[in-house]
Amino acid sequence: MSAASHDALDGSSSAAVRMLIERARAAQLVADGYDQQRVDDLVAAAGWALLEPKRNRELAELAVADTGIGNVEDKVRKNHRKTLGLLRDLKGARSVGVIAEYPERGLIEIARPAGVVAAITPSTNPAATPANKIINALKGRNAVIVAPSPKGWSTCARLLEFVHAEFDRIGAPRDLVQSLSAPVTKAATAELMRRADLVVATGSQANVRAAYTSGTPAFGVGAGNVASIVDETADLAAAAARILQSKTFDNATSCSSENSVVLLDAIHDAALTELQLAGAVLLDAADRARLQEFMWPDGKLAPAVTGQSVAAIAALARLAAPQAHSARALLVEESGFGPAHPFSGEKLSPVLAVYRARDFADALGVVEHIYAYMGAGHSVGLHTASTERAIEAGLRLPVSRVIVNQAHCIATGGSFDNGLPFSLSMGCGTWGRNNFSDNLSYRHYLNITRVSMTIPEVVPTDDEVLGEFFARHGRG
Repeated sequence: MSAASHDALDGSSSAAVRMLIERARAAQLVADGYDQQRVDDLVAAAGWALLEPKRNRELAELAVADTGIGNVEDKVRKNHRKTLGLLRDLKGARSVGVIAEYPERGLIEIARPAGVVAAITPSTNPAATPANKIINALKGRNAVIVAPSPKGWSTCARLLEFVHAEFDRIGAPRDLVQSLSAPVTKAATAELMRRADLVVATGSQANVRAAYTSGTPAFGVGAGNVASIVDETADLAAAAARILQSKTFDNATSCSSENSVVLLDAIHDAALTELQLAGAVLLDAADRARLQEFMWPDGKLAPAVTGQSVAAIAALARLAAPQAHSARALLVEESGFGPAHPFSGEKLSPVLAVYRARDFADALGVVEHIYAYMGAGHSVGLHTASTERAIEAGLRLPVSRVIVNQAHCIATGGSFDNGLPFSLSMGCGTWGRNNFSDNLSYRHYLNITRVSMTIPEVVPTDDEVLGEFFARHGRG
């Protein structure tokens, strides 16, 4: 089948998408009548579909077998932790009927469903990301149709079997959660986005741009390319441990995994030593060149690299250093930015670029240059003892999150030891060409109706509103 015919939506495919939408709308009308307890049962059922240990492991094994990306044990942990955390966030949250009252402002907020949600999901997380979107959508009494990546379809399909089995237990309509049929095509996904009421897109920037141009309201995420700064006040051993924990988790499939680390001059050598003691290997110039040629053979990151282990990458790249083949992560020294310096971009593998900075101000400048190339809007890691520097980074860098003294990819999507919402979809603001800058949550899947009552009228005088301005600049 040619690429053109593969991406053309024939009549039968169009009819199939239309049928999915019709069934979803019928099911969503049923859910629209649910009270909060019934909705929370839906959420719990969908959560348990993935949390149940045997099913979790089966899905993790299937994901790695079918996509060839990541590793099973980390996917088991990710499926469990992200889903459990999301259920914690949703427990007790009001999403039906009146959800907030502000008598002093005369306002009452009422939650309403978005309708049918098209959930575009990546091959890197073929169970955790669909589950996250399904659970959030159900919390708002929506129906959801998943458009998985072709590689992740079988994992998603198995997840939906588990969800439907749980729905059967509680008497909920299966059509609240559906998926595109295999083979998943760009044309079918585009048709789904066009017909849905809301699109939530995670994955490649091509998918996000398609979502934004579908004609349907959409939430999409920005590109990842996280950098972390280690300053002279940091606990260097702890920083190295956290960076490598994040960099190696699930073979660095997460968009929140560090791709660069910026070390200040004052601690550069000591921090580099700690990274090596923690299991990373610094490549010499010859192996660095071999690795670059393998990873970017035609100027674009090779799919063969994505989510692979260090051992696999070292073997395929024919690295000469024996220690590189048993390392936890590969380090490459870098000083440039942009397409001519591909190590400055996202690598989706346990490969970490190491930059050197004169001081903290210079380190912020290095990160600005990295994000001017790729990753603007996402997040930055900071290992420091200075809260003031964390605030300074937040004031200066084009990022939606500053992750302080944490394993970045574990923390940025919510963790049990920070206050960020659990999510696998991180908004990157206008820096990352997104329309939101927080972690995607159930509230993004709601319409909110506001009832406005009269309150006692209070009309300020000109001086009450403009008095400070007049005092500084006069009345003109």
